[in-house]
Amino acid sequence: MIPKSIENLLADAIAIEEEEARSAGMVGYMARAMVQATMPYRDPKTTYFERKNGNFTLTMSALSPKIGLPYGSIPRLVMAWIGREAVRTQDRTLVLGSSLSDFLKELDLYRTGGKRGDITRLRNQMIKLFAAAISANYNDPKRSTGMNMQIASNYNLWWDNKEIHQAGLWESTVKLGEDFYNELINSPIPVDMRALKALKSTPMAIDLYTWLSYRNSYLQKNTLIRWESLQMQFGADYSVTRQFKAALIESLKKVVLVYPEAKVDIDTKGLLLTPSPTHVLR
Repeated sequence: MIPKSIENLLADAIAIEEEEARSAGMVGYMARAMVQATMPYRDPKTTYFERKNGNFTLTMSALSPKIGLPYGSIPRLVMAWIGREAVRTQDRTLVLGSSLSDFLKELDLYRTGGKRGDITRLRNQMIKLFAAAISANYNDPKRSTGMNMQIASNYNLWWDNKEIHQAGLWESTVKLGEDFYNELINSPIPVDMRALKALKSTPMAIDLYTWLSYRNSYLQKNTLIRWESLQMQFGADYSVTRQFKAALIESLKKVVLVYPEAKVDIDTKGLLLTPSPTHVLR
């Protein structure tokens, strides 16, 4: 018997294959810096987090120790919505009104409050996300470059723990940090929101999907990404390499169901990437 989760993934994959993302109105955008290296999967219980991708290093710092750092699937999904709205409106100030309400419905995130409800989780993770600072740095023997940015320069959030779907309760705003907004507008990575919905229970799968979408936008030859590099980029939550490899392989199985055009093979030394079409046609 096929597990229910795989059945759902297959159904989503068929729907994605039947209609391209742009014509379906299901394109979101991710900031390039947040695709090259990623956020924590679980609560890091610290105010500082670091991930590396070759010579690129991304660090996240909680501006308030009491708030902490964002983690899990929800901030990744929120980042895709932020990207979609910023690209659509070309405005640093985003209104969390009906557009966010519709977005949550698209992703099946509309249950009520309570300790484990979607509203409570969304509220907590958005506050963590908007109270975080990012440092993106590239260093090699010949060059060192870096950029420090805040996702939000200010935000004003109103919440109701009963009715997530009523747009009138969502007249909240967030003003994106100028440098983060410019990074997002100048180098947006398009993703299919239906793929994010299908993968939302597995943060690593979301990261692999967005990373493959990005790599395939410029990949010109077969490239082997070694397990050591993959663990630095995706596996900071894993201290045992064997456990990381198993988790990544399971996540990759889910990704290729919704993104079958991605040509990626599992090698004893790492992942072998072959030039492939981007998931969202440019």
